[in-house]
Amino acid sequence: MTNWENVISDKELITAKNKRKNIYIEDKQRKIALHELEEEGWEYVKDYADPKFVKIRKEKPYDEQFEDKVWLLFYQMGFTYLNKDRNFKMTYDFQNPNFTQQIDVFAADEETVLIVECKSAESMKDGVFKKEIEALHGQIDGLRKTALKQFPGRKVKFIWATHNYIMSSKDIQRMQEWDIVFFGDSTIQYYCELTKHLGTCARYQLLGNLLANTEIKNMQNKVPAIKGTMGKHEYYEFSIEPEKLLKIGYVLHRNEANKNMMPTYQRIIKKKRLREVQSFINEGGYFPNSLIISIDTKGRGVQFDQSPTKVEESLSKLGVLHLPKRYHSAYIIDGQHRLYGYSDTDYANTNTIPVVAFVDLERSEQLKLFMDINENQKAVSKTLRVTLNSDMLWDSPDYNDRREALRSKIAQMCGEEPTSPLLGRIVIGEDEKNPTKCITIEAIQQALKRSHFFTTYGKNNIIVSDGSFDLGENKATLDVFYPFLEECLRHVKTNCECEWMAGEQGILTINRGIQAVIRVIDDIVLHLLSQSKISPKTQNLQTLIDEVEYYIEPLADYINSLDEVQRKELKGFLGGGADNKFWRSFQKAIAVAREDFKPEGLHEYIENETKQYNAESREYLTVIEGCIKEIIADALETYYGENWIIKGLPKNIYKTAKKMADDKNYELLSNDEDAEIDTWDCITLADCREIVIYSHNWSEIFESIVTRPEDVTLSNKEQKTEWMSMMSKEINKISKTTYSVPKKTFELISSIYDWLVVDK
Repeated sequence: MTNWENVISDKELITAKNKRKNIYIEDKQRKIALHELEEEGWEYVKDYADPKFVKIRKEKPYDEQFEDKVWLLFYQMGFTYLNKDRNFKMTYDFQNPNFTQQIDVFAADEETVLIVECKSAESMKDGVFKKEIEALHGQIDGLRKTALKQFPGRKVKFIWATHNYIMSSKDIQRMQEWDIVFFGDSTIQYYCELTKHLGTCARYQLLGNLLANTEIKNMQNKVPAIKGTMGKHEYYEFSIEPEKLLKIGYVLHRNEANKNMMPTYQRIIKKKRLREVQSFINEGGYFPNSLIISIDTKGRGVQFDQSPTKVEESLSKLGVLHLPKRYHSAYIIDGQHRLYGYSDTDYANTNTIPVVAFVDLERSEQLKLFMDINENQKAVSKTLRVTLNSDMLWDSPDYNDRREALRSKIAQMCGEEPTSPLLGRIVIGEDEKNPTKCITIEAIQQALKRSHFFTTYGKNNIIVSDGSFDLGENKATLDVFYPFLEECLRHVKTNCECEWMAGEQGILTINRGIQAVIRVIDDIVLHLLSQSKISPKTQNLQTLIDEVEYYIEPLADYINSLDEVQRKELKGFLGGGADNKFWRSFQKAIAVAREDFKPEGLHEYIENETKQYNAESREYLTVIEGCIKEIIADALETYYGENWIIKGLPKNIYKTAKKMADDKNYELLSNDEDAEIDTWDCITLADCREIVIYSHNWSEIFESIVTRPEDVTLSNKEQKTEWMSMMSKEINKISKTTYSVPKKTFELISSIYDWLVVDK
């Protein structure tokens, strides 16, 4: 029988909440037994008035703490009925009412019942729950009937919540087929953060997700409105009580909870900003500017009852707009802080806010509108902008842009998919970095870009190089490549478990380590393709993995065998060359064990290790010189106009460069070739330094442009431009075959390259 007395409400919830918030189990025991109790894990807290007794405690098991976390989430969201403790059981077979199932978390409000199964591990591990999920599936109908008998008219949803588990793809598929909602760590954390900021109004976001397109009962949905046309879109302008819009509104926050609704675009609500808005409203403040929303009608359109009152020659129409009476039916494109700022205030039902509503805007169109509105707002983080732009480029007419979007999507999936070995290890959106979540999405994108998995294109989308996994269309390529990458990473994780879990303390699950792993997987694929052993575009995944794993195994052996001195040496490398050092070291480890593995450039790298920094230094210096020349030329032209090359250059430098250009052009013309050399082409990096400190160029134009961040505190322009002189000298030195670039010099070159090129 279902013990409904265990489901509580009102004041009893407060008592249960206090127990759930406490991470300790507390007890009163005889003082004489304290020593034995301490050996069992209990700790002394205090004496009681009766000297025979003491108060003791011990931390709750991790699985109970996780259940408490989920329970408290729904309590804070404002669910009015919850199970008191872990002893709640529900009947799932009416023929045999004694057949019951223990329920970890039960939550109900006026419209919804949530039944939650919680699974947790002490540390991150693979989870396979085939039997448990099948068992829940077999009980769902009975549990739903039992819940509706006690709470009639509600919508019943089943949630599978996990902590520290990497789910199997088959389990995820089972839950999708059986309408069991999966909540992983990132989803739960999202709702916890949202609840901290929004309080009980966060429940609308949850219900919008769980009950999308289901009816909201007893909602007054008619509003006076003006219908107009803007661009190619019709829109409606009206005023509405915030509470009503909160019920039907949904914010497409860019996070795990909404990953199935891509593209998403909103930043997570900031608590500080929300409090500022709430204080402003409570003090009588208001926002005259309109919220921007898109009403989702699934193509059916909205009902607009036009008023008989008309204004001659006006394109706008007066009338009454019928809003959908459904959760998740209005996407908030702009103004989420203003809207949620009204939550938990006295004005949620007594004020109205202005709204401009479009109808059935494509998600990509919403994204573009959001980007346009926020174009000059610094609050949109760099990582968020990268991922937003990638969504915008998914169907770009430029096929290289499409591949950029594909790489970004894969990088996000590595950090967000519940089956990914890198789940929770990648900083995405506005996540905060920590010792284990320390891989950037940009690092994975860069590794994929340097690999040969995807096709590259030239002008007019002509194929330059065919990608090893590229099927010509993003979605098809993603479906083939991502499971392969995930399996390769899982093999490395399984065979290097300790190193994998070390995060930034180790060499593997950091930017350089993961980049090197991805790039060496690419090398293995290229090697196997050259031997006609694999066919990635058509081959069965397991067959492909079997071939690749033979070459990954020596890499795992190498990583596991590194001693502390070798680790320190590998991680001590700085600048742009660090990526190359990791990659070549991983290649070399495989090549030593698998003699047939000979990736391009590895032999030369090993041969020239005494000059290991020369090639990259030469490449970086060429880019540095070209980049700084372009920056200086653009700045001079902007400041001086058409005759910038004369007005902005010292006379001696101009004359020398012009003479050099004339001499080169003379030789070209003498050989019946076109004269294509201009004066600026003959400016050197050493000349650039003289140009930027010449006359008032420094104070008027260049001081803020060419001063490195670490040189800002230096006292004069000579010191602040010394790096140019040093780079010029290195260009001259590296042209000599006997010269080997010192490590410290290479690190300086790399840091300048990063500043001028990578970080711009």
